[in-house]
Amino acid sequence: MRIRNSCPEDGQRVVEIWRKAVDATHDFLSAQDRQEIDELVCGFLPQASLWLAVDEHDYPLAFMLIDEGHMQALFVDPDSRGTGVGKALVRHGLSLHPTMSTDVNEQNAQAVGFYEKMGFQRIGRSPVDDQGKPYPLIHLQYQA
Repeated sequence: MRIRNSCPEDGQRVVEIWRKAVDATHDFLSAQDRQEIDELVCGFLPQASLWLAVDEHDYPLAFMLIDEGHMQALFVDPDSRGTGVGKALVRHGLSLHPTMSTDVNEQNAQAVGFYEKMGFQRIGRSPVDDQGKPYPLIHLQYQA
């Protein structure tokens, strides 16, 4: 496994990773909200500058989006969960941004636990997500 920047040819695969990961971990989303988010993601994600964890055949297994030291997204294909690709991406992000922050849906307890195990600490909470939907966010920041 290695980490590299995304390129336009990765667009379809990163959307696939996002969909599979959300379907596996975000069962708290309403069907309508899931569809609305999907439309936003499909319009944005393929062109975004991402970090990818790829296998020996250069096949993307997971991706991370960082904007000015804030991890906006980390999604791992469910078939690759537990293999260390998420940890590798987070470590890579921390090598670039030692005090990286992120937000996690409160209902996604596995993700909250993952980040806390990686050394992130809770620094706040919002009762709604970035779109104003009733999905509370936990604000986390890495503490060395």
